[in-house]
Amino acid sequence: MSDKRRAEIEAKRQKLNELRKARAERQRADTERRMSEASGAGPSTARRDVDDLVNSLLGSRRGVDSAGELTPSSSVPGTPSLGQGSSFSGQSALSGRLSRQSQSDFGSEALSLGTTLAHSATDNVMERTMTPRFVPDLIDVEQELFELPQKERVIYNKEVQTMSIETEPSLDIEEEIREQILREKERELEAERARAKELEDESVKLDKEIEQEIRELTEEEKLSVFTSSEFLDFVEQSSKIVERALNDNYDYIRDYTVGAEAGADDSEGKRVKRICAFWDERHCKNRSITDVDWSPKYPELSCASYNKNTAALNEPDGIVAVWNLHLLERPEFVFHSQSDVLSVTFSPFHPNLVFGGTYSGQILLWDTRSKHLPVLKTPLSAAGHTHPVYAMQMVGTQNAHNLITSSTDGLVCSWLVDMLAQPQETLELVHAGHSKTGEVAITTLDFPDNETTTFWVGTEEGNVYQANRYDRAGAKAGLNQYDIYRGHSGPVMGIHFHPLVGPVDFSDLFLTCSVDWTVKLWRAKSLAKPSTAVHPVTPVYSFDEADDYVYDVKWHPSHPALFGTADGSGKFLLWNLNQDTEVPVVSTSVGTGRAINKIQWDSKDGRRTALGGSDGKLYVYDIGDMAIPRESEWTDMQRTVSGIVGGGSTNGVIDGDSRVLAGR
Repeated sequence: MSDKRRAEIEAKRQKLNELRKARAERQRADTERRMSEASGAGPSTARRDVDDLVNSLLGSRRGVDSAGELTPSSSVPGTPSLGQGSSFSGQSALSGRLSRQSQSDFGSEALSLGTTLAHSATDNVMERTMTPRFVPDLIDVEQELFELPQKERVIYNKEVQTMSIETEPSLDIEEEIREQILREKERELEAERARAKELEDESVKLDKEIEQEIRELTEEEKLSVFTSSEFLDFVEQSSKIVERALNDNYDYIRDYTVGAEAGADDSEGKRVKRICAFWDERHCKNRSITDVDWSPKYPELSCASYNKNTAALNEPDGIVAVWNLHLLERPEFVFHSQSDVLSVTFSPFHPNLVFGGTYSGQILLWDTRSKHLPVLKTPLSAAGHTHPVYAMQMVGTQNAHNLITSSTDGLVCSWLVDMLAQPQETLELVHAGHSKTGEVAITTLDFPDNETTTFWVGTEEGNVYQANRYDRAGAKAGLNQYDIYRGHSGPVMGIHFHPLVGPVDFSDLFLTCSVDWTVKLWRAKSLAKPSTAVHPVTPVYSFDEADDYVYDVKWHPSHPALFGTADGSGKFLLWNLNQDTEVPVVSTSVGTGRAINKIQWDSKDGRRTALGGSDGKLYVYDIGDMAIPRESEWTDMQRTVSGIVGGGSTNGVIDGDSRVLAGR
């Protein structure tokens, strides 16, 4: 049944319900009226008003005879009779004649003074009732009476001029009103019967249409519905919403402010806690995580890139899964790639865009508002990368930013987000000291905070180099040939600069990790004093507590002395340099003991960290209160670094390169 047909049937059904409801109300009203009349309540108010009007009209006409003289009638209350005695003493004859003359005048003016008589009658009755009767002593007196001619008085009354007086009494007014009421009632009954018949016919018709439309679907029809793209999209979106609501641990009826200020346990915050482990058998089976990242806008979203599943030939070689902390059983989005995805990052300026670097050298761009396939990708040509892309980073501002990528052939490319047909800039890093080839096999790359031109790269040979995208004062574009950071005896797997946070600037410090089981702390050489000869730079400190390859290292985004490492034995080590530089403060075995390839702190407050394992699982850990730095952490970090290098001044600042930012 189509949506349009279903809407028509629903509208008809609502109309039938309204008609049925109206008919029931009218029937109930008629029943109540009949019961009130049967119980002897008498005629209605309207009927009584009509009767009173008819009686008043008939009574007022009977009060005046044909000669114009007023006759005594009970229809006019308070009208005195002609034989009633006068209340004036001492005027028997004159008053008799005057009363007869007044009676004649009254007869001529009865119609015009009808209204006044009606009101004065009541007053006369009250006067006779309240005044005691006086019987005068009458004597016979002979007097000569003179009849003076009466002056004619002309009275103009609006009521008299405009009132229409019927010459003949209408005796059938009441019958006409009764017949009119009966006719109106009969018309109402006929209309009610017509509406009831129409309602019944419509109900029967609608029932037949519903019976014809509602039927059991055949197997072919069911299969076509279940396999349609609209149905699958609906199930996909709605099930995500329902599953997120079911997995949400927030209690809506609990008052979280109760007990919030109570004293906490001393052991709280001293250990890490695993929140969840994302894994989906359909997408993650026989795959390893190669890179992880957090969404800069949505703190519950994280993404992970995966390599090839050798056991499934029909599945895409590489995928990127976007996981949601409120959706634990499956990924929020899954993106496909024709090659293994080795690096992945969210765009910090466009929260819906995800970039990925592949084993074939392609750069892919996915959009969470689109389907599984990338919306943009670079061509497989010599203009871009032709070797695996292990590192990428977005640099710049909201209005001017670029995606910087590097591959193992020593090529660094700069891309515009909306144009991946060819790189905006290309920079080939070569070193003259290499015996066989001048190319530098880049395995990792990082830019210091607030820096878009100068960057540092880690290589397969174990060295770290500084390079420039453009020519700048005292340095040319390309690799710095003289400053070589030597310290690792194996390929450098990760490099990360100290974030620019807090009152003290430690952004010249960076960490590297390698397959030689060590983590090195370095101090970047000042760019204002470039070397003119080969100048090896040694690490400031070496952390040698790992039991296997150290695959990644990251500074904490808000704590100046905290950083974490992930190694091949499946351990997550958390270091706090202000507490101890020899051993980590927390050592946690993650998962089943297989290698942890990547580590990434969330961008909100650094309480959570994502760990990508070679078993295909994405682990999320919470470090608790250890992520909250004290105000003295920066000064403690100054003293710690000064003690490590052994040449700090009395105020704890490392030589002249670590700078206290005034006013920060």
